[in-house]
Amino acid sequence: MPVKIKITNEQKVSVTLTPTTDSGKPAKLDGKPTWEVIIGDSAIEVSEEGLTAVLTSSDNPGDTQILIKADADIGEGVEEISDVITLEVVGASAKNLGITVGKPEPKTPPAP
Repeated sequence: MPVKIKITNEQKVSVTLTPTTDSGKPAKLDGKPTWEVIIGDSAIEVSEEGLTAVLTSSDNPGDTQILIKADADIGEGVEEISDVITLEVVGASAKNLGITVGKPEPKTPPAP
């Protein structure tokens, strides 16, 4: 089931996989899932066991699609299951005006 996450270009988010059966019971995977950016510029840092990852936004707004694949068949065979995460990166909004004050100077020129 595709997942959509919205963050700013100043954020990152953690994602955890919790495999389940059709009836919602916990299920095991055969080996580590793979995570791959298929479109976009955001980055993924996958944990050692492959069940969690940190998605870090790109500096530029836009969508990144991440494909996650795993083997659901415990044992000899392979039954590939997959999901796609769309990471929507939006530009961070201004939160202050950043006022800079110049050096005071006389309002009239000095007399000659």
